[in-house]
Amino acid sequence: MTETAAAPGERLVSGEAVELEVRVARAGSRVLALMLDIVLQTVLLFGLLVGTGIVVYLTLRTNIFDGGLFEAMIVILMAVVFIGYPVFWETILRGRTPGKAAMGLRVVRDDGGPVRFRHALARALVGLAIEWPGLLFPVVSWLGSLGVLMLNPSGKRIGDLVAGTIVIHERTPAGWGWVPAMPPPLARWAALLDLTGLDDSLALAVRHFLARNREIGEPARTALGQALAREVADRTTPPPPPGVPGWAYLAAVLAERHRRSAHRLARARAASATVWPGLYAAITPRMLPPARPQPLGGQWAPLQPAVPQPTVPQPQPPRPPVPHA
Repeated sequence: MTETAAAPGERLVSGEAVELEVRVARAGSRVLALMLDIVLQTVLLFGLLVGTGIVVYLTLRTNIFDGGLFEAMIVILMAVVFIGYPVFWETILRGRTPGKAAMGLRVVRDDGGPVRFRHALARALVGLAIEWPGLLFPVVSWLGSLGVLMLNPSGKRIGDLVAGTIVIHERTPAGWGWVPAMPPPLARWAALLDLTGLDDSLALAVRHFLARNREIGEPARTALGQALAREVADRTTPPPPPGVPGWAYLAAVLAERHRRSAHRLARARAASATVWPGLYAAITPRMLPPARPQPLGGQWAPLQPAVPQPTVPQPQPPRPPVPHA
């Protein structure tokens, strides 16, 4: 199938005016990444609390629960955990915390560039005050932050709006789905096709028909195939060669459309890689082994390869005797 147009908020324009197509991380994946980070932050906070208590007791020979020492230590350790943890990881790992790395997410700038220390610090400070742990009106700020995250077209939270960042998926599969193979006799003809009138919905209907025509009984299968072929022929030029069966015609059109889409996507990702190294690997479309469509009856029978017939020597008539002089 062809690549679908990116939804609003899923394209970034770099500083070099190159349009980058990305997959924006939404609330579900971001909440899961946050939960993983919260678990690690809780373990880190508990470990620091125990370790600091032991050090204070051995050094000052005093009980840390006396006076305001314990409250001061809690404030300092919370600042270290809830600010230092995301700032450290997002700076070192270029926009990833352990939770984001596990979910395949990365924080980038609005122009697609890597985040720096100031971006990570702004995000962490907003998170501490409003989002998580949200020291200002905890429950109200949590609900408000979740609402902003779900309603923003680019899936941004308040910290992203302040820092000028966005969270994207790094591991974006190229889901082409099943695509029929090009019938060899039609390859040269298909290269000349004008496919501008063939939209995604019709191409998807053709793909589903070719992939599942074994499950359709006659005469509905032939009628549906002929209807799809007529509709495709009305939207493409030139017409199919004479005598081409319907399934081969539809398979050739779909295979050629996929080939051109793969080339366009490869060029776009190559341009993006020059601006943002590492975002896109070289694309190699993975086509599943094409299951041969079920042959259809009548004029929809599959193409028969031309097999050269062996020449059989014909008996020669006897030659008349040559008269002697």
